[in-house]
Amino acid sequence: MSVELMNPPGLHQPEAYRQMSVAQGSKLVFLAGQVARDANGQPVGTGDLAAQVEQVYLNVGTALAEVGASFANIAKLTIYVVDWSADKRPLLNEGVARAAAQLGVDPIKPSTLLGISALAEPDLMVEVDAVAVLD
Repeated sequence: MSVELMNPPGLHQPEAYRQMSVAQGSKLVFLAGQVARDANGQPVGTGDLAAQVEQVYLNVGTALAEVGASFANIAKLTIYVVDWSADKRPLLNEGVARAAAQLGVDPIKPSTLLGISALAEPDLMVEVDAVAVLD
């Protein structure tokens, strides 16, 4: 399995994500949106975007580990943030960085960030789903 991440010439060269991934492998993993809940379903980081992002990324890592995958196998992330505005970016980045440090991973992936009005429960501020590729 390999996932090659790139910013093709002729496109904007962002630092926070990659424009494209080229995945080779035979097993696709589609992970449902992960939210800021611990293993017992209890809320984590109520009212704290960075804490919720951290928990969400840890949950993604936990789920991927169950099938022998890691962040290295991720081909695409979709990030949903309630009431998104640019001033929330530092909190988003902080949560991602804290989770990446705990997991020992590079969290920079092709991703789509969507600002939305609400999630399934009122205390949820962020949700992330993932597509990964394995051999």
